[in-house]
Amino acid sequence: MEPISLRTPLALLLISLSVIAAVWWWLATPITLAHAPIDPNAKLQCVSYTPFRGAQTPLDPSTQIPVEQIEQDLTDLAKVTDCVRTYSIENGLDLVPGVAAKVGLKVMQGIWLGSNRFKNLQQIAIAVRLAREYPGVITSLIVGNEVLLRGEMTTADLAGNIRAVKAQANVPVTYADVWEYWLKNREIYDAVDFVTIHILPYWEDTPVKAKFAAAHVDEIRKRMAVSFPAKEILIGETGWPSAGRMREGALPSRTNQARVVSEILDLAKREGFRVNLIEAYDQPWKRRLEGTVGGYWGLFDSVQRQVKYPPGIAISNYPAWKLQMGVGMALSALTFLVAWLTWRRRPWTPRPSAWIAVGISATVAGALLGIAIDKMSYESYGAGGWLLWGALLAVGIAAPLLSAPALIAGRALPTFLELVGPRDYRGKGVLGALLAIVLVATTVIAAETALGFTFDPRYRDFPFASLTMAVVPFALLTMLNRPKEGVRPIAEFVFAGLFVLAAAYMLFNEGTINWQSDWTCAMYLLLAATLWRARAAQNPG
Repeated sequence: MEPISLRTPLALLLISLSVIAAVWWWLATPITLAHAPIDPNAKLQCVSYTPFRGAQTPLDPSTQIPVEQIEQDLTDLAKVTDCVRTYSIENGLDLVPGVAAKVGLKVMQGIWLGSNRFKNLQQIAIAVRLAREYPGVITSLIVGNEVLLRGEMTTADLAGNIRAVKAQANVPVTYADVWEYWLKNREIYDAVDFVTIHILPYWEDTPVKAKFAAAHVDEIRKRMAVSFPAKEILIGETGWPSAGRMREGALPSRTNQARVVSEILDLAKREGFRVNLIEAYDQPWKRRLEGTVGGYWGLFDSVQRQVKYPPGIAISNYPAWKLQMGVGMALSALTFLVAWLTWRRRPWTPRPSAWIAVGISATVAGALLGIAIDKMSYESYGAGGWLLWGALLAVGIAAPLLSAPALIAGRALPTFLELVGPRDYRGKGVLGALLAIVLVATTVIAAETALGFTFDPRYRDFPFASLTMAVVPFALLTMLNRPKEGVRPIAEFVFAGLFVLAAAYMLFNEGTINWQSDWTCAMYLLLAATLWRARAAQNPG
């Protein structure tokens, strides 16, 4: 080995490690808020409480929450809030008022209404009885939650139910729905004692960025106060998710959640209005209905039941960033190592462009590995989710490791034919077969996600990190070592067209200010270009 040849990969490795370190230093930069979301000197006015943990779900009618679990939760919540809002009396939630009385909490008791009239009557009867049993605990009854939004009840039927409850109850009665539905159904205003509106900037038809969320809440509240001047306006739900997919410019994240909640609470304190935050604890079961983002609105996490933002501690989107940076650096070093071992076994000096391509692959994969692992940990739901995102992460790790030897040895990216085609196209070595397997797996998983964004996009997560780790090495390999002759495989041609069409639709549907969508589209297009350039050559013998 000539000294100058060894300096090239070593220099590129040092540059790669430096870039990875700089990326993680930037990503993990914490923020310190002027007003902490959880202020040890001032309790929250009220938070929504649903007790479900792990696999527990209200979607299963047989689910019953033990009273010990509710006692544990409400004891902890009593340290940070004066009140909890519930949505139902089913699944053991009828126990909440009794436990709240013991720990010193007030309750805004919810009555879940739907299309089943008999069940509605049961809910109403139990809630009215609880209000009479706990007159100093239950401060109001919320008759229905977003039942008009869901289209499960007419306005007239809802108003009738509200009046029926008012005739029996000894506490104020209200109804809760998204703010637009109050404007569309003004007759409900006459039936309630106060107006309970939901303002969720993330879920607006035109999503609101986190930095404008508090101002949006204040603007809507003032608009509703003008529309309904004679009664109190309670913000019954507001908040921000800490994880999940972007909607236009609205980005769920730990820092954004902390900032939005802090600013809304400060606004409520300064302007003197009541606000209930959604919600106390992350609720995994909501991911089945709303995707990843639905499960991460809590101030407390769902597993450890700990406050996400302890007062006095700076808030970072990646609190374990040093470990994430370390595994990324390890992957980068390993990519360079397999390239160097390939070089040692070959009697030639690779082109500088080959080492640069190895360096790019190693740096991209190393910088994104921690993000990809983090995304897999909170986006995977159920066995199918873990299998899908685990497989995508696996190919994202394998792609740079298997592409590096091919780049150094001057081998082209294999085609699908070399894995599953006629015998004349096969037999190009174990590494070639493994690289073909990873390429096929990447393409199939990418196609599944692309079709999902085309036909059912609302709650889907963008796989930009793992997908980039896999696609970039393939693209570089095709760019540098493309076969000069051979047939264009039909499978690659079809998949390339699918990715182009899916990316075009995503850009139209998601807009151009959603960087998660834009990034994912760019990877679809890069994978399409890579597959388009593929050529399959027959074995000589």
